[in-house]
Order: sequence, then structure tokens, then C-alpha cells
Amino acid sequence: MPFPIHRPRRLRRTESLRRLTRETQLQPENFIEPLFLIPGEGQVKPISSMPGIAQLSVDQAVKQCEEAKSLGLGGVILFGIPETKDEFASGAYDPDGIVQQGVRAIKAAVPDLLVITDVCNCEYTSHGHCGHIVDNDVDNDVTLDWLARSAVSHAAAGADIVAPSDMMDGRVAAIRSALDQAGHPLVPIMSYAAKYASGFYGPFREAAESTPQFGDRRSYQMDPPNAREAMREIELDLEEGADMIIVKPALAYLDIIAAARNRFDVPIAAYQVSGEYSMIMAAVQNGWVDYERVMFESLTAIKRAGATMIINYFAKPAARLL
Repeated sequence: MPFPIHRPRRLRRTESLRRLTRETQLQPENFIEPLFLIPGEGQVKPISSMPGIAQLSVDQAVKQCEEAKSLGLGGVILFGIPETKDEFASGAYDPDGIVQQGVRAIKAAVPDLLVITDVCNCEYTSHGHCGHIVDNDVDNDVTLDWLARSAVSHAAAGADIVAPSDMMDGRVAAIRSALDQAGHPLVPIMSYAAKYASGFYGPFREAAESTPQFGDRRSYQMDPPNAREAMREIELDLEEGADMIIVKPALAYLDIIAAARNRFDVPIAAYQVSGEYSMIMAAVQNGWVDYERVMFESLTAIKRAGATMIINYFAKPAARLL
């Protein structure tokens, strides 16, 4: 046989051939769009560190959700910024809290759009931590009650899925029990099972107004060097009743996504977080990278690693192009 025997380039020669043989396909239904809800009406407040992303009043969020539905997105995930904060995160589980208002309005306007709610306390506490503070640290077990009450209030408002992101031990079991007892046994839990104490969250803290007023979150979020621990965290959450899991962040943790995909036969979401988005957008604005190519390359890498769905800030522009 003449050299070379094998010519893989044959299947790369044209766009039609590349499309036909493409192993990893992105679809709009793979994308979940984060939305940041604020009090008021007609409010669209751009987030300086996240070009193209804004805090939205509920009426404006409804408009975004109508577009999300028309583009075929997989759903939205809601984060709330309350009018006032306190030490007990009371806005998180208030039946008339900002997320609860948002869920009701969105489900009334776009009933078929999947609505996920982030279940945490950091946006609602005056100190910016994810739970009740005792001796400058988060008290795990008291915080479980707040989380369970929040999840139930979200389900009562009409949320399709609740997503606890706090990283407290035992939170999935507490939420599952509370949902079942409150008459919401069919509401799934999408657990942030492997959520790392990452430096990539900086812009989100502006978006959600959730910067800790002291210390950091390393005593409850995962240590970035640890991979085996992530598998244990995922396993524990599934044992406690999680229906789906989230790995967060995504691009710096593709190995964790791949390991989870190989080990656990459940839907896996990956969160391409604010810092990942903002770094790409900064490079785009400086003319250093091609916007569409890098956007799709980053999303494809996450899907290729094994993510079933991707929570990301490119959801709408990517869906339009797809």
C-alpha cells in the first residue's frame, strides 16, 4: 500500500463532511440560562463585569423567558437579589420573595418553559455567607432548615426543579424530605454536588450582590485540587435523593465532569461560570479571539467531557446561531 495508508483528512475536507461526522453536537435544549432577579418594574441593570448580562426586574425577566422559549432553550435558572438582607436569609424562604414572585410570573406567561431555582442563602444574608453564622463559620445543621424552607417555597410557587448550591452536608436529604412532606414529591433536585471554592466566581458576586463580608467559603465549598472527593460528594447527594447533579465551574474542571460521566448514570449539568464567560468576553472585546469560535469551542468542550446540559451565559446568542 502506498503511504499514507490512512487519510483521516478525507472526512475533514468540507463543512458538509465535518458536520456529518461530528461526534459532539450542541443544541439549544442543552442550554440553561441564568437570570438575576431584582425588585421593581422595568429594571434592566447591566453588570459591569459581565458584558451583555443584566439584573432584571420580574417583568423584564418574563420577556427574556419568552425569548428563551422561542429559541428552544432547555430552561432558565433563577437567582434573587432581595430588597433587604438580614442575618437569617429570610428573603430566601419568604413566600413572596423575589424568586418566588419570578417563578409565578414566568410560569403564568410561559408555562412550558422549564424553571429551575437556585436554593442558597448568600444573596439574602447581610454577611454574604451561605447560612447561619456561629463563631465566624456557617452552622451546617441550622442552615439545612433555611434551605428546606426555601426549596418548598419555590416548589409551591411553581418551580419545576430546585437546585441547592450551598454545599452544606445533608442538604439534599433535608430538602427531599421537606418537599415530600409538603406535597411536592415530583419536584426533582438538581444538586450542585461538586461545587469548588473557585476564583472564577468573581463577576457573579457583583451580579448576585453576594460577596462575603468576612473570610471566604473554603470551609464549605470544595478544595480545587480534590477530584476523588468530588466523586464522594456526588455519590452522597445521589444517595440522599438528588435526581441530577451539577459540576461547577466547568472549563477548569472538565476532568471532574468526565469522571462523573464515567461513574454515574444520571443527568449531569456543568456550570460555565461568570469568570469563564467574562474572560472570553474580555478577550473578544480586545480583539484577541473570535467570539463565535471561542464561544462554541468552550461549550463543545463541556459537552464533550460528558455534560448533559450546560448552565451558561452564552445561551441565547449560541441558540440563535445554532
